[in-house]
Amino acid sequence: MTQMRAVQVKGDGKTADDLYIDQVERPKPQKGQVLVKVNAFGLNRMDIMQRQGFYPLPPGVTDILGVEFSGVVEESAGAKFNKGDAVFGLAYGGAYAEYICVHEGMVSAKPEGVTDVQAAAICENWLTAYQALYWIGETEPGQSVLIHAGGSGVGLAAVQLAKTFGASKIFATAGTDDKVKFVGQHGATCFNYKTQDWAEEVSKATDKAGVNVIIDLVGASYWEKNIASLQRDGHLVLVGLVGGRQTEKPLDLGMLLFKRLRVQGQSFVCMPNPIRPTLNSFQSARGTGTTLRSRSLEYQSELLGEFSEKALHKLFSRCNGQNGLDLVIHKVYNWEHISEAHKEMEDAKNTGKIICTL
Repeated sequence: MTQMRAVQVKGDGKTADDLYIDQVERPKPQKGQVLVKVNAFGLNRMDIMQRQGFYPLPPGVTDILGVEFSGVVEESAGAKFNKGDAVFGLAYGGAYAEYICVHEGMVSAKPEGVTDVQAAAICENWLTAYQALYWIGETEPGQSVLIHAGGSGVGLAAVQLAKTFGASKIFATAGTDDKVKFVGQHGATCFNYKTQDWAEEVSKATDKAGVNVIIDLVGASYWEKNIASLQRDGHLVLVGLVGGRQTEKPLDLGMLLFKRLRVQGQSFVCMPNPIRPTLNSFQSARGTGTTLRSRSLEYQSELLGEFSEKALHKLFSRCNGQNGLDLVIHKVYNWEHISEAHKEMEDAKNTGKIICTL
């Protein structure tokens, strides 16, 4: 039995100090899969939730944390990649380790000039943002967008994508003046939700019309203001629930009917599901989930392919010093310091992506 090192969780995982590195069995690629030697992996808030026991895993998925990585193909049981190919990709789990097995459809080639740290920062944030804006929110050029948690990795990605693809007005919220300034530099009119009434500010900035699409990583605590801030026929895409699952007041469904609003959840982590839902299914299932991790292999492969075709070159051009989308790496840790990395994210100190290198 071949061994590798991987991050493990002891006890109940309630604190970041419950993370440690130990020897585990190294996975072996099955048909259509590649075994990748991991050089870097990205941190996501779902990792913290999973560590704490609040994020149920899809059936048959490893309990090792981590859903995005970059590295080098060690062994291939598919037709797309060969040993030695530099790649980056998505996973259902298992990225916090020296090696990971994934289907080749969830992996892309890493171009020259792009570092492992940069490549490991792409998939989860940028695909989540792209999916929220364009597959779920159906944002069109010329429409207005409000993005909550604008200083987060997903938020910053969404702000830049909205700007790149022609949003007429882009608003965002953040919790510190530094984050407000930083988000503003990337293309949004940003409000400090701790010192400003963002709903009132959005109303003023839109002459009380509101916005077409809201991308919300907060949840219940913003529900009433979100509904008030949407135009008729507006779309509210729920990406996260850091502000809770239960609204303080009973839901008043009247405004949903009056404004003809569509509210839909989005997540991006993977289990067997139908391939990309059709527009008709979106329209008839106005409250269905959308996390990437809950999406099928086919769905994620198609999303990665479309994103690669339409936006990835803009990321890579920025990585090579040209104008383009900014990956925004907040901090890089050696994976031996994984506990410190988790604490940084739990304390909401990051503006952009936290990466660990091996």
